[in-house]
Amino acid sequence: MAFEAYTRHKKAFVFELDNVIYPEKDYMLQVYYLFAQFMEYGEQMDAGSMLQVMQDTYYKQGAGQVFDQAAAVFSVPEKYRLNFNMLLTAAKLPLKLLIFSEVLKFMQEIVIERKQIFLFTDGAPAIQLNKIRQTEWHGLESYLEVHFSAESKPKPSPEGLLGIQEKHQLKKADLLMIGKTATDRICAENAGIDFLNADKLLLP
Repeated sequence: MAFEAYTRHKKAFVFELDNVIYPEKDYMLQVYYLFAQFMEYGEQMDAGSMLQVMQDTYYKQGAGQVFDQAAAVFSVPEKYRLNFNMLLTAAKLPLKLLIFSEVLKFMQEIVIERKQIFLFTDGAPAIQLNKIRQTEWHGLESYLEVHFSAESKPKPSPEGLLGIQEKHQLKKADLLMIGKTATDRICAENAGIDFLNADKLLLP
């Protein structure tokens, strides 16, 4: 893909993290694997069966239901919710998180053009930071500046984007936000900056 159409008139690029830079499932499913292994070791529960239930719940009902469903099916004591949440926040993953190949090429092009890259991500900062630390950045990490919407106002509030703009003395026309969800798009619209759906970067 030729990225010049996106980089030519912009000075700075603001990326969401989950499902924009990498597939969020790659983090969540590894956390579920580690929790299932922990429960097998501590409570002699079958790790394979538990992992299957957690995966199915994630895909069908979302991440918010995973622990409750596993607890219901396998009679997991409530005290282990703390362990589950600790893994979500600080798990050392077996495998590095890999950036979508076209997104990686785009980010590398931005760096070559000596333009700025910001991560502006929703979610709990501790969890998002753990994901960032375990992503294979191919040297890009030194060019990233990270911002968490929880430290300003959650999207679609434009406050975080406007803070980036003000801090770096950028005009609205200088910025491009790359996101995935309607919330990302509305956030960009509220800030008065251009928006690019990450799916367009993944097209051949």
